[in-house]
Amino acid sequence: MYIKNLYLKDFRNYQLLSLSLNEGINIFIGDNAQGKTNILESIYYCSLGKSHRTNKDKELIRWDAKESYISTYVCKNRLDKKIDIKIFKEGKKGIRINSIKLNTISDLIGIFNVVIFSPEDLKIVKESPIFRRRFLDIELCKLNKKYYHNLVQYNKVLNDRNAVLRKWNGNNTDIIEIYDKQMSKFGNFIIRERLKYIQKLNEKGKIIHRDITSNSENIQFNYITSIKNHNNIEEELFNLLAQSREKDMEKRVTSIGPHRDDFSININDIDARKFGSQGQQRTSVLSIKFASLEIIRDEIGEYPVLLLDDVLSELDLNRQKYILNSINKVQTIITCTGIMDIKDYLDEHVKIFNVKDGTVS
Repeated sequence: MYIKNLYLKDFRNYQLLSLSLNEGINIFIGDNAQGKTNILESIYYCSLGKSHRTNKDKELIRWDAKESYISTYVCKNRLDKKIDIKIFKEGKKGIRINSIKLNTISDLIGIFNVVIFSPEDLKIVKESPIFRRRFLDIELCKLNKKYYHNLVQYNKVLNDRNAVLRKWNGNNTDIIEIYDKQMSKFGNFIIRERLKYIQKLNEKGKIIHRDITSNSENIQFNYITSIKNHNNIEEELFNLLAQSREKDMEKRVTSIGPHRDDFSININDIDARKFGSQGQQRTSVLSIKFASLEIIRDEIGEYPVLLLDDVLSELDLNRQKYILNSINKVQTIITCTGIMDIKDYLDEHVKIFNVKDGTVS
C-alpha cells in the first residue's frame, strides 16, 4: 500500500497543505521545529485515529482554528481508501472511509497500516515495561480487531476492579471474584496473542539483526509473565488473581495480569536494556521495526507505509545503508535536516520536499 496524496487543513502549524507523494521514497528536509514531524503525525493519525506524540487531540488543531482536517488517499492491492478525519476542539472527531462515516474508532484500525520509527522508540529498549507493552498492543491492534476488543474490555474491567479496591472496606469479595473471572477471560486472549507475536518477532528479528550486524550479534525476545502454564492461561490467571487478592486489597491496586507483563530484549544472551551499548540499543529498535514491517506484510499481503522520523542522523553509516537498501519495496517517508550523508544511496526516483515555517516545496 502507499499514500497517493495528503491534504491538511489547520493541522498543527499547517494552515493548508496539499501533497502528492511518490510510491517509493519521500524525503522531507528542513531545520528543527519547521513542521516535518507534523506531516508524519498526520499520516499516523489516519492509521490509528490517534497521535503518537500526544493524547490531547486539541493540540493537533492550529492555534487560531476551531477544527482540524486530514485527508489521505491510500492505494491498496484490493480496494483504494480515502480517509477523511475532522478533529474538533471539544475533543470529538469524525472519521469517514470512502465517504462512509465510521461509528467507532475500531472500524478505522487495520484499514491503513503504518510503521513509525522515531528517536522516542529507544524507550522500547531503554525504559519501563509500559513502552514495550504499548508497542505490542499497537502492533497487535493493527492486525487483529478481536485483540483490540479484548484489550478494551480487559482495561475496562481492570479499572473497575481497581476502583473497588480503592474503596475497599473489608466486606463482600464476590464482586472481586466476578472481576477476576472477566479479567482471566480477556487476559487469556491478550497473553496468547502476545506470545504468538513475540514468536514472529523472533523469527523475523533474528534474521534482520544478523544482517545489520554482519552476523556478529544474535537477538532474542522473551515474553515475561506470571503465567507459567501457557496451555491453561485462563485458569492460572484466575488462580493468581485469587492468590494476590489480599495483597491487592492492601495496596488497592491489581498486581497480576497482562497489564503488568513485559518482554526482554537480549543481544548475545545479555539484557540490552541494562547492559547494551547505545549502538546495540538503536540496532535492537531497528530490528524490531523492520520485523514489524515483515509481520504486517505476511498477515495482510502487502507492506505498510514506513515513517522514519529524523532517525537516520541517529544511526551510523552502516545502519543508514541497511535502511536505505531495505526499503525498495516499501513507501517510505523520511524526515531529516539534510541528505549529504545519504545522497549516494538514493536513486533518481526519490522525491525531496523542503519544509520551512509550515510550508512545503
